[in-house]
Amino acid sequence: MENDAYVTLPDGERLAKLGQGTWEMGERKALRAAEIAALREGVELGMTVIDTAEMYGDGATETLLGEALAGLRDDVFLVSKVYPHNASRRGVTASCEASLKRLKTDRLDLYLLHWPGSIPLEETVEGFEALRRAGKIRHWGVSNFDVEEMEALFTAGGSACATNQILYNVARRGPEHDLLPWMRARRMPAMAYSPIDHMRLPAHSVLDEIGAARGVTPVCIALAWVLAQPGICAIPKAGSLEHVRENRRALDIVLTDAERSAIDAYFKPPRGKRPLEML
Repeated sequence: MENDAYVTLPDGERLAKLGQGTWEMGERKALRAAEIAALREGVELGMTVIDTAEMYGDGATETLLGEALAGLRDDVFLVSKVYPHNASRRGVTASCEASLKRLKTDRLDLYLLHWPGSIPLEETVEGFEALRRAGKIRHWGVSNFDVEEMEALFTAGGSACATNQILYNVARRGPEHDLLPWMRARRMPAMAYSPIDHMRLPAHSVLDEIGAARGVTPVCIALAWVLAQPGICAIPKAGSLEHVRENRRALDIVLTDAERSAIDAYFKPPRGKRPLEML
């Protein structure tokens, strides 16, 4: 049995299950060429969901991405995020226009509220819907929202939310208790950022044992585990050709029941509610 290579948004649109993150890209001139090459290689390998944010490098990451996607824009599902303090009705519009300019595109495929803030959600939803009607964005959603925030969003008229981007990986499984079931009940996929825990996974764990037996790195196994979860799109960052190719290999790894059980024994699923973590 092969891994499903896609997840489905609530409106039925499919997108690649394995995408690319861009946090901290575009901030060091010496790495620019390698980062651009990695992003373009990822698109060629089918990792066509690309996530960024106005916060990343104060816009520098979006500028890098605009350069990297020259000639490839129509091949990708482009995601960006707005700061909570910019998420007023007018602020959302201004931030989106600035992101579009840096990204050198006329629309975003998905626009997210980066984390819960103090501006009323009704106002943010109104701003998102206005952008959608204007053709500036195709879908909108949120990031770092726990169940309580998701319920508040729906109460505020946000039932058109397409996804919730959250910190989720083999070492941070809290969302499995209530958030992911809540989203699955509404056919809403999650986007997992830092799916290999920002390279902070423990050394000499069961991931190493499984990886050694399969001839791949423990990072591949950790990412394969995330990709095996239903309704999850993973967006790992890769700043080099070698790293992006390693990430792509994870999509071809189908973990056995025994391997999954071994991972569960080492990285235990939550037994109760845990506060939603974020980076």
